[in-house]
Amino acid sequence: MTSSSSFLTLTCSDSVRLLGGTGLCSGRLEVNSDQSNQSNPSWSSVCEADFDQQDAQVVCRQLGCGAPSVLQGALYGEGEAPMWTKEFQCGGHESVLLDCSSASERNTCSPDTAVSLTCSEPGGVQLEGGESRCAGALEVEHQGEWRPVESRYPLWTLKAAGVACRELDCGSAVSVQREESSERPVWRMSSLCVQSGSALRECAAASRSSPFFLTLTCSDKLFQPNISVSSSMYGVSGAQQQGFQVFRGFTFTISCSIQPQYPGGSFLLSSSTHNYTQPAVNHSAHFLFAAAEPAHQGNYSCVYVSAFSQDFSSESRVLSVTVTDPGPFIIRAVVLPLTQLLVLLVTVGLYFYCKATRGRRPSRQEDIELDYLGVPAEEEGAQ
Repeated sequence: MTSSSSFLTLTCSDSVRLLGGTGLCSGRLEVNSDQSNQSNPSWSSVCEADFDQQDAQVVCRQLGCGAPSVLQGALYGEGEAPMWTKEFQCGGHESVLLDCSSASERNTCSPDTAVSLTCSEPGGVQLEGGESRCAGALEVEHQGEWRPVESRYPLWTLKAAGVACRELDCGSAVSVQREESSERPVWRMSSLCVQSGSALRECAAASRSSPFFLTLTCSDKLFQPNISVSSSMYGVSGAQQQGFQVFRGFTFTISCSIQPQYPGGSFLLSSSTHNYTQPAVNHSAHFLFAAAEPAHQGNYSCVYVSAFSQDFSSESRVLSVTVTDPGPFIIRAVVLPLTQLLVLLVTVGLYFYCKATRGRRPSRQEDIELDYLGVPAEEEGAQ
């Protein structure tokens, strides 16, 4: 009995790339002109005049991206690579750009006209018209065309909608809603395909017209809320190493806020001893404490809870609040400055008094006082 083993070695070649953009699917187009030398590729920029929409479709497909959305020269800067000398003549159906036919060579293109390209993100799924990239009307690209997805219940559960959220790298679905507008073309999705977890662009079954479409909100990572404290005059002594000192008996307010991302929601102000809740108004909430007491001392944090789900929340940093007696601060801030002011006024008064009386002949009353001290008036005057 004999045994043998074999294995397959694959060498993948990259013939196109987009440089200087925000990711794989955008940037300045470069083509590898020497496919025989993969260890040391020779990259060339492509002239804008030699590149059209059908060429762009091939490049976006080759890179695994969606349909081309922007085709413009020098959008992502000038390249240092030499210019590709032939015009591409793609039909739009080719798998790779180098499969397209080429026209005769020419050398009339300058580096500042190198073509730049932006393809839609891979996956052919997007959420349009929402307050963030992870909320809005669900649209799918199929057969080169973007359309809203028809809203069909009970197909679109949170679990099914989660397929779209994951494809967009937006976590899980927290809200699914059916919206209505004017009649327009939509994609009808295969129920079995969606429920199997397949990519949504593979589940578009048919084209039809409908006024109903689907909007999703996915659990995109929430911003971290901000927490701050303010008070009446002299109520807060300022930031300490661990937080703030609030004076007993003074009014103080702890404020929670968050950058605009989703509408509504609420703020939970949590401490080691109490919890307080307020709705988010203009993405903020203010918790008023009428008179600081020792019971208010502790660590506080703001938790923003979205309107879609109690599990969709974000917590701020911890703020330490210490309640102290205002007496020492009042002495330091009021009594000591008043004492210093009084000493200054007395010193200034004595200075001007001495200056006004210097060189003036003593009065009779002053002579009597000098006689009493045993100093003759004439002698004193001679001095």
